[in-house]
Amino acid sequence: MNKRQTAALETKRKLVSASLELIKEQGFDAINVEDITKKAGVAKGTFYTYFKRKEDIVLEISRAPFSEIANELKEMGGLNTSDKLRHYFHRFMECVEACGINVCRQWTRDVLDPNNVPDTKDGQKWKYDFEMLEGILKDAVSKGELKKDTPVELLTHIIICELYGMMTCWCMSDGKFEPLDWTDRFYQAQIKTMFETYLN
Repeated sequence: MNKRQTAALETKRKLVSASLELIKEQGFDAINVEDITKKAGVAKGTFYTYFKRKEDIVLEISRAPFSEIANELKEMGGLNTSDKLRHYFHRFMECVEACGINVCRQWTRDVLDPNNVPDTKDGQKWKYDFEMLEGILKDAVSKGELKKDTPVELLTHIIICELYGMMTCWCMSDGKFEPLDWTDRFYQAQIKTMFETYLN
């Protein structure tokens, strides 16, 4: 990577970091592009080199922590599917809580109204999360940990709906509902039973 590319990545990182901090403090609707660029220490026009509109940065905020989860799962090659799923659930909610309730509210808004986000291959958080979890289950089927007739798509939908339900409850309760705590309870109460039929 040359100096120009490194500088571009650093500028984008600054914009994402500034946005995350501002959204956490003030909420998405209370800030504008000028607030973000001022906090990042870059010219206002620089924002549009990396993002078409303010909404686009919210998905970008989720990419780094959630791609870390994907990398962690790849490195867990020897772990069984149950342990991988437990890790996924826990880390998913850790990332959600770390980004803060205001970012979570915007993610939820974007999922509820997909027209709010750009129509690109991976432009929607729902699709991004769905494909990551579906990949874990497909991998388990290909390794023979889950039976070939496992309804991967159905199970992925059920689990993602539960996780998004917890995110929504967190937003609706104004932070009183503890999603990370409930994620662990959900895993214990439902996942083992849900997958029992399909384990080899």
